[in-house]
Amino acid sequence: MSIYQQLGLRAVINASGKMTALGASAVHPEVARAISEASMDYVDMRELLHEVGKRIAKATGAEGGCPTLGASAGIAIATAAIIAGSNLAKLEKIPFLLGVPNEVIVQKGHSVHFGGAVPQMMALGGAKVIEVGHANLVEADHIEGAINENTAALFYIKSHHAVQKGMQSLQAMLEIGHRHQLPVVVDAAAEDDLHMYVQMGADLVIYSGGKAIEGPTSGFICGKQALIDACHAQYKGVGRAMKVGKEALVGLVMALERYANKPETGKEQKERMQSFLEQIKDLAGVTGRIVQDEAGREIYRAQLTIDPAEAGMTATELSQKLKEGKPAIYTRDHYANIGIINIDPRPLLPQQEKQIAQRLHQIWQA
Repeated sequence: MSIYQQLGLRAVINASGKMTALGASAVHPEVARAISEASMDYVDMRELLHEVGKRIAKATGAEGGCPTLGASAGIAIATAAIIAGSNLAKLEKIPFLLGVPNEVIVQKGHSVHFGGAVPQMMALGGAKVIEVGHANLVEADHIEGAINENTAALFYIKSHHAVQKGMQSLQAMLEIGHRHQLPVVVDAAAEDDLHMYVQMGADLVIYSGGKAIEGPTSGFICGKQALIDACHAQYKGVGRAMKVGKEALVGLVMALERYANKPETGKEQKERMQSFLEQIKDLAGVTGRIVQDEAGREIYRAQLTIDPAEAGMTATELSQKLKEGKPAIYTRDHYANIGIINIDPRPLLPQQEKQIAQRLHQIWQA
């Protein structure tokens, strides 16, 4: 019986992804041991924060790093760092600091809800958020035209939640921002490439530590040293409400070390999902295929298209039936309204895809 079942909670099979709502990642035993050891001793937290920052810089190739409670905290802290810098009197006034440039430009299709609203995270850091363009089309002139003496930064959201067409590329944002001597911040929360955005010239890049990296609930910011120093300074201000504990910091370091040596898993994902599709190929009204992640990451899922006329239920109804079972099975159901659910192999524990196939057969036989 798991620790969660001992608390009276349902057992869960996570076929949705590295989702905060489902606990993000199940950490490797080495990471768990590091967290356990850290929790049973004492440390100078200021020294630990800076040492972890050095490890982040090494892992990403950036000038510096700053650990955070998560990627959403990273957005708030990065924003505050840009607006207030390391000036104590200013940063203590965040998010109410006046008289300094505080406008942050984000493309309309990037102003998304990931479990919380991106603009709200920026506002916690003192930003007045300026959304430019339209939900399905942003031109360079929309961004250029919004820049004025009050502009503090440009933000680029790299996420499957964001609109994937009609937006200006990161390269275009970098060219515009740097031409106007404005920092460009990339929210790359769930991305798996820890080097690309720094190498492209982003001033700050924000990652989750609990998603692709498979660490505990945590995150980090990497980038230009002067801005990273300002990020660290925010722990005397708004960052205090987002402080990250010693256990998560040590767990993040161990996860980063493991991540540097992590083998490519794309082939394994495809094979695992192909085997799963073979197990459910005879279900009436279900068409299965392997698809790559919509944001272009090397993630391969089993996509199930549900024909209600043949299946006797919609994709939304099927998703709900799976959640109501024992164990509760959570699928990636962002597109259930158009008849599609996906099975993500990354968070599945050994043999769990077989349990999902068995449950689907039970539902069809009911």
